[in-house]
Amino acid sequence: MLGHAALALALLIPPAPTGTTPAAACTAPAPSTTQPGYLVADPDCDLDGTPFTALPGARVSTGITGGAAYRIEVPRKWNGGLVVWAHGYRGTGTTVFVNNPDLRQHYVSQGYAWAASSYATNGYDVGQGVRDSVALIDVFRKVTGARAKQVIMSGASMGGHITAVAIEEHPRAFAGAMPYCGVLGDTTLYDYFLDANVTAAALTGVDIEFPLQPGADYQQVWRSQVGQIVPKLGLPTGSTPAGRTWSAVLERASGGDRPGFDGAFAYWNSASSLPPLADLPFLFGLYPGLQGGTGGIAPGNVTDNRRTFYRSTDRLWPTAEELRLNRDVLRVRRTATADPGLAGIPRVDGNPRVPVLSLHDIGDLFVPFKMEQVYASRAAHNGKSRLFVSRAIRGVGHCDFTAPELTEGFDDLTTWLRTGHRPAGDPILNRKAVAAPTFGCRWTRGTHPGFVAPACP
Repeated sequence: MLGHAALALALLIPPAPTGTTPAAACTAPAPSTTQPGYLVADPDCDLDGTPFTALPGARVSTGITGGAAYRIEVPRKWNGGLVVWAHGYRGTGTTVFVNNPDLRQHYVSQGYAWAASSYATNGYDVGQGVRDSVALIDVFRKVTGARAKQVIMSGASMGGHITAVAIEEHPRAFAGAMPYCGVLGDTTLYDYFLDANVTAAALTGVDIEFPLQPGADYQQVWRSQVGQIVPKLGLPTGSTPAGRTWSAVLERASGGDRPGFDGAFAYWNSASSLPPLADLPFLFGLYPGLQGGTGGIAPGNVTDNRRTFYRSTDRLWPTAEELRLNRDVLRVRRTATADPGLAGIPRVDGNPRVPVLSLHDIGDLFVPFKMEQVYASRAAHNGKSRLFVSRAIRGVGHCDFTAPELTEGFDDLTTWLRTGHRPAGDPILNRKAVAAPTFGCRWTRGTHPGFVAPACP
């Protein structure tokens, strides 16, 4: 627990060491000392050239260590707490950069210091993100001359995966955690990408492959196949019979029947995918077969659907249409699994030793709401349900949260740490509760563009 006012006064940050205050002008990215071919952007500036300066009543420190840039900010009236914040996926470029957390202003106003890292690598390198984020605890001590009395781990998207792994790998280092829009189901995210694409192909009668070693021409082959699939589905709305069935399958694969899914389906199928396949509807550019199912970092294919039975209804017995789909769908066998350490795609056991409060948009079809359910199921299996609170937000985007939603979550987490009283969340494993028209109303604050559902009472 954090100390009282006397402790806060005793832990005022000392003057910043020489060389840690931001420079007056931005400098060019410097070659990495640990990753050949990488550059590390100036931590004293944002990529657009905006200088990184302290908020009123705070001091900042910046630097580069182990090939990763870092930023640290400590309020003068520091309460002894430190938030280590982990950013999300940034593609596969070779320039790394550090940025500020979403709740920067709130952390400082509440007396918390924060620290963030660029990580030494890009790509889906969760292990490197964990190493560089955990290292910030010691960097903070060396830079400020003070040891944090309480450390909270937090991160968004891939940073949520980093958060979940960090608190399991280093349980004594952290007092609590707040992942949001996080990949809390490790390789099940890639299974979801597989499910979306193979069912779309099966429902439209388009034969596809899953090459473990894609050839140079495979992207173009896939483009041609998606060009046949999309009109047969009637995207973006799914206006054909096959499209309506695919929408129902995708809804169940991403978290179950829930409010606002039709709008989310149209939103994500209207969105362009990630480069180099930005010409395809979003989920089709994420087909795991495009990179051999490795996630770009695993030692083999991490996806598997041999035992998956796809449903488009919630009936007790499968329909004839569901039986046909499961007969026709391409089956894929994994050759690699989530890694128990920090290699490849690190495994999330769902075995936290500290309180975890998470938020997720129910309309997110990139990192779907199902990630929360996977983590909740694993935590229940490990007897740790009491340490996990999940809150559903009625948003359609990825990491589509309002400031009040994030600040309320953080404040409730810190109150939990201070008092020991577990805050409320949503019953995300209760299928009927998730399907209720009011699901997500309790913790949604403000409006979320694109989310279409009956208004909350």
